[in-house]
Amino acid sequence: MAAHSLLPDPSLWASLKPFGIGEQRPNNYLELWKALQENRDNAAYAWRILHEGVCDGCALGTTGLKDWTLDGVHLCNIRLRLLRLNTMSALNAAQLADVAALRGLRSSELRDLGRLPCPMVRRRGDPGFSPLSWEAVLDLIAERIRATTPDRLGFYLTSRGMPNEAYYLAQKAVRAMGTNSIDNAARLCHAPSTVALKRGLGVGASTCSYSDWMESDLLVFVGSNVANNQPVATKYLYHARRNGAAIVLVNNYREPGMERYWIPSIPESALFGTRLAETCYLVNVGGDIAFLNGTLKHLIAEGWIDSTFIHEHSTGFVELAAALAHQPWEELERYAGASRSEMYAFAQQIRDARRAIFVWSMGVTQHEHGEDAVQAIVNLALSKGFVGRAGCGVMPIRGHSGVQGGAEMGAYSTVFPGGVPIDAENAARLAQVWGFAPPLGPGKTTPQMLDAAAAGDLDVLFAVGGNFLEVMPDPDYAREAIERLPLRVHMDIVLSSQMLVEPADTVVLLPATTRYEVPGGVTETTTERRVVFSPEIAGPRIAWARFEGEVFCDLAARVRPELAEQLYYRGTAATRAEIARAIPQYLGIERLERQGDQFQYGGQHLCADWHFPTADGKAHFVAVAPPHQELPDGMFRLTTRRGKQFNSIVHEQRDMLTGAERDAIFMAASDATALGLMAGTPLTLVNEHGRYAGRVFIAPLRPGNLQVHWPEANHLLDRRRRSPQAQIPDYTALVRVEAEAGGY
Repeated sequence: MAAHSLLPDPSLWASLKPFGIGEQRPNNYLELWKALQENRDNAAYAWRILHEGVCDGCALGTTGLKDWTLDGVHLCNIRLRLLRLNTMSALNAAQLADVAALRGLRSSELRDLGRLPCPMVRRRGDPGFSPLSWEAVLDLIAERIRATTPDRLGFYLTSRGMPNEAYYLAQKAVRAMGTNSIDNAARLCHAPSTVALKRGLGVGASTCSYSDWMESDLLVFVGSNVANNQPVATKYLYHARRNGAAIVLVNNYREPGMERYWIPSIPESALFGTRLAETCYLVNVGGDIAFLNGTLKHLIAEGWIDSTFIHEHSTGFVELAAALAHQPWEELERYAGASRSEMYAFAQQIRDARRAIFVWSMGVTQHEHGEDAVQAIVNLALSKGFVGRAGCGVMPIRGHSGVQGGAEMGAYSTVFPGGVPIDAENAARLAQVWGFAPPLGPGKTTPQMLDAAAAGDLDVLFAVGGNFLEVMPDPDYAREAIERLPLRVHMDIVLSSQMLVEPADTVVLLPATTRYEVPGGVTETTTERRVVFSPEIAGPRIAWARFEGEVFCDLAARVRPELAEQLYYRGTAATRAEIARAIPQYLGIERLERQGDQFQYGGQHLCADWHFPTADGKAHFVAVAPPHQELPDGMFRLTTRRGKQFNSIVHEQRDMLTGAERDAIFMAASDATALGLMAGTPLTLVNEHGRYAGRVFIAPLRPGNLQVHWPEANHLLDRRRRSPQAQIPDYTALVRVEAEAGGY
């Protein structure tokens, strides 16, 4: 598609008010001012991080202030808000000598105290933590690990800022200690995507690149809000619109940031905003499979499919068509919450597109039926051959810079590095690289670790980052589980509330470096499979902080001294060389050594020219049925959403994209009217798992559906509901509403 004209296009303007004055929108210039104020005590270092480092926010992977898709400055609000975590000084260790005064602090207040200063330990009965040397604390942890069995160990790594090298070394060390029970935040985000993509296409990542967005005719976002979670991507959407692409949302809420956005680095958009999504198909929470199946059913009935591609490059289509024929329209409409005519209108848009890209996120995956929902997207894309060529693809967009690499480095309880199965053949291949054989048999996933802890079947939990009290369903259960752990180890940059939970026996805190402090530099992998080098950046250091990968090597060598030579940490350059030997698709990572170095594994397109890395070399259609989720009388479907936050780090109590406060209960106007409720009315959501008190926020939702902010409403979620293959928790629920006295 040809590049757009440089002349302004008023037809795409969101408002005639200069700079959107008076409009509900983020003030990107105010964000920049806040970042300057927060980091003024370390301004030179903050600037070097922004100018030289690879972004530790979302997974677009800008290096410095540039990326590989478009020229110009690329700087988002997420990165600005995370900057302070890298520039703050250490807290005074004496502040942790008695934690009683800290328990009432919010997570944001705990973070603001400063970086973790040194290794610290707290034993049962102690009022707080006492400093300990690295030698002593690692001996303590190693002794506890040696005293138990591998099946009673659990290791978890988060995704904020974690580089590939840390993930790789951690999983290698954990496997040297005899267990595959290492998991990371990638499972809680996109594990269903990996399952479905490998089943359908033979790959486990985005098949296209960001540059394809600007060559496409149709961009479809299913359960994804890039304006909030990957705001730099709105610049790509601007250029896609200028090039004639249509943008479509399939969601239960018409996200205002996806309909219009003021992009600060584009003068025309900064002045008048840009209309992004032209069409929004509102569906029920969990109704995407029914909606997508109905759309595909129309495409088949009308003959709007690519029969040549289907016949020559795929299998399973006949079975899929037969299954769809037996899914009645009445059921598809009821479960989707959308009409047959709406599905037809969407099918027409797909029919008219020569090239299309489907993008999805946790609105699709964090469901009990997440794998099937992703498969329904893949089926729809394959029906027109929308993979393996320019302007086409399927993209599970990542929200955190470390997620894609975390899974591919093997920090996963159910696969080895490279995403290969845990079996004897792959174990033997890794043994040649490592000098020892990894264990066979899957380890525990994160939810299973908590279940084991609650049952008294876990002796050691080593968590790098994260906060189970905030990210997992049923936080009371999560607290009870970790309260029973004999040894908890928390390695992080700053304090979190789970560190303050009373020890059953012993709790250890370990200070971590940021990615910008690691000697030799590190790498991350972006959503589009680009492996990017992030150099060490000169600046102040926390004297006792250590790189997570080095710590895991040191610990494993103490647990298995006979493997000390194989586990010895030789720096990040040596680690990258080993990654290239262990993970074939990462060949080339060993050559990354300075700012700007990068490569895209698999090239611009996976499955290029319709060559699929499956056993038969073809794409696989797989029939999926919509879940029969009937809505009982008086109940609402509830899903969780993100506001002005990064993961569970809440930056503001008010989301400037929506105007909603953190206690908002998003509700359709028709539902509010039927219940006699007004905006701001106090309301309580209730189910068998808990209660949540908030206030009505009138929003363009599909009636019968509600949204609340995550993680505030996590105690309404059923921790037992998980997707069958990926074991991802379901972050939706059924609730009823209770108004205060005098309400409906």
